[in-house]
Amino acid sequence: MKYVVLVSHGTFAPGLHSVLKMLGGGDRADVLSASMEDGMGADVFVERFQKTIAGIHPEDEIILLADIIGGSPLTNALDVLSQRGMLARTRAFGGMNLPMALTASMMKDALDGDTLAASLISESQNAIQEMKLALEEEEEADI
Repeated sequence: MKYVVLVSHGTFAPGLHSVLKMLGGGDRADVLSASMEDGMGADVFVERFQKTIAGIHPEDEIILLADIIGGSPLTNALDVLSQRGMLARTRAFGGMNLPMALTASMMKDALDGDTLAASLISESQNAIQEMKLALEEEEEADI
């Protein structure tokens, strides 16, 4: 089975997980999340992450999405996965956003690993744009 696992600082990962449930049609066993909340030590996060991934087996695959590369949630998650011998079956990404997570959860079984990785990065980058606002002249005068 392929899993999408979200990790972050604060409540970003669980919040994003909640949005994926809303957009993806409810709770799914193949999408998991764990977060390192304010004031939480790495040891507590590691314990939380271990519980989150307890149902994942060594033969399963993991798409690990994190808020930032080099952050404690990602580095600790990778340490846990390494200790469980699961790094070879894990693809890790930083800079997660909703388009990336949605693509991962919806396309993980339809695309091979490299194609999925390219798609995740492309979708994530394409979502980052400035929205150009067209203001009418009288609205501008009021500002």
